[in-house]
Amino acid sequence: MINTMINIDEIEFEEMIPNAELIESIRQRGIAIPVHVIHTANGYKCADGRKRLNACRILCKEDKHFADIPVMIQNDYSKAGSSFWGHTQNLH
Repeated sequence: MINTMINIDEIEFEEMIPNAELIESIRQRGIAIPVHVIHTANGYKCADGRKRLNACRILCKEDKHFADIPVMIQNDYSKAGSSFWGHTQNLH
């Protein structure tokens, strides 16, 4: 998995109305636990965290910094090869 920041507009997720407590918590502290996404041909799809994404969508209207979301990309193995570990060949 890869941790990074992604703009909310690049993430496909089910829209819903989050509760006020979640919105206020994210307003004060930000997103504490990254949203899990899956990389697709069209961007990213939410695997876990749609309530946090919906809260950030609302908060974006008052402050644009809520548009950049901390995510964990679940299916990005681009850095997982043997070169990632500093080896030129697999030693297992």
